[in-house]
Amino acid sequence: MKVANIGSPLESRIFEINGISLHVVLAGPANGKPLIFLHGFPEFWFAWRDQIDHFVSSGYRVIIPDQRGYNLSDKPAGIANYSINLLARDIVGLLDKVATSKAFVVGHDVGGAVTWYLVARYPDRFIRTAILSAPHFRVLIKTLITNPAQLRKSWYIFFFQLPWLPEVMLRRKGWELLRRVLRNTLPPAVFSDSDLELYQESWSKAGSLTAMLNWYRAALFHPSKLEFDAEASRVKVPALLIWGKQDSYTGETMASESLAYCDDGHLELLDTATHWVQHEQPARVNTVVSQFFA
Repeated sequence: MKVANIGSPLESRIFEINGISLHVVLAGPANGKPLIFLHGFPEFWFAWRDQIDHFVSSGYRVIIPDQRGYNLSDKPAGIANYSINLLARDIVGLLDKVATSKAFVVGHDVGGAVTWYLVARYPDRFIRTAILSAPHFRVLIKTLITNPAQLRKSWYIFFFQLPWLPEVMLRRKGWELLRRVLRNTLPPAVFSDSDLELYQESWSKAGSLTAMLNWYRAALFHPSKLEFDAEASRVKVPALLIWGKQDSYTGETMASESLAYCDDGHLELLDTATHWVQHEQPARVNTVVSQFFA
């Protein structure tokens, strides 16, 4: 499997995990340090294209799934099939298949939400974590309740709860809204036209859009008990948070507040980055994560 601008050989595999078929891209030495990357909305494994060569050259076994509902992975029907418990179990099951030791894990956006849950619920499976542009889930819940400014920024979470209308709106005019989301970067046009074509191809697969939105619907209607337990939701593995100060979706204060849920937490603020930190400043993100994982 060859992809433009990625020099490392890529292996595309399908694994039967947790009752579904999960598509996974693998790169790097089979005996390398396991490093799993979890994409956010509305991306897929391709979200980490600027990280693959760097971490492969550092000796990692890079593991990048299309998470359930996305791209080439299964898209089971029903909101309940996208609860955080199931999303996390997919990743634990994947590690059972491809890793023989503890792993490192990096997550962005809703993939960051899964990462928070994983390292809190399964700390024995991970060495260290890096979480990009995603607050701890207890911080997000509290901020949505108490901060009107963040509530306005997060309007889309509540819009996505509606049946069928979000699907209609997001498909309009050749996926204009989702394309605009990915174009809202510093500098502009971080995502090329050819990149956007690949994203549109993934969104257009049968059942994909509803499955992607069901992540947000399940977060509201099928929360985990862990989210309401301050002690159980603490992160005991060393954690690095990376945040763009120009993020339109998640306020900077949520980053610092999330550190309170980490026994060993560190925050890297990128002054001129938005929500799409690993795309806008890949060299800096790669360096900071590598140094933290060393």
